[in-house]
Amino acid sequence: MSAKDEILGRIRTALADAPQAPEVPRGYRTSSELDEEALIELLVDRLVDYKAGVDVIEESQIPQLVADKLAGASSVVTPQGLNPQWLSALPGTIARHVDAPGDRRSVAELDAISAVVTSSAVSIAESGTIILDGEPDQGRRAISLVPDHHVCIVPVSTVVQLLPEAMPRLTITRPLTWISGPSATSDIELERVEGVHGPRTLDVLLVRGM
Repeated sequence: MSAKDEILGRIRTALADAPQAPEVPRGYRTSSELDEEALIELLVDRLVDYKAGVDVIEESQIPQLVADKLAGASSVVTPQGLNPQWLSALPGTIARHVDAPGDRRSVAELDAISAVVTSSAVSIAESGTIILDGEPDQGRRAISLVPDHHVCIVPVSTVVQLLPEAMPRLTITRPLTWISGPSATSDIELERVEGVHGPRTLDVLLVRGM
């Protein structure tokens, strides 16, 4: 008998006379009753509460808003599938890096880059959570976690109210990144520290008509 079998055998013996676990109630909400405007308002409220910058814009405004958000940046990295038109207003003084299979930036290289621009897969208004799923317009997890400034483009059509509405839109075996505001944590004295395990600054462009 292996050690694993012995341990599991002892657990089974210890639980032999335990009462059967009751059925877990599944009566939670699975669908939203909010219209588009209410979803936008709720998501903006949650993101602002998390200290993220938020702009509700039209698709035609994306290039200028991206340029405005990156006004102080010296360099930017993007996934290979990002719409190049979204970067068309960036000045030539900002160095551009495309992270693509076969030409991926190292962690040290990403750490030296000022900002990252990505799209997103699904956003949950109730919790203020933006989810990236590794699609070509979002890229691998490292590029959205290492640079200090993340500009994230969120199509309004991808916003849902509840977690149970978001899950069917995702392939859970993919490398998902769940973002609820800029990276932040606090110590035992509740001193807030930002940028510990992700971007210190998060700017969200919530785009109508997409």
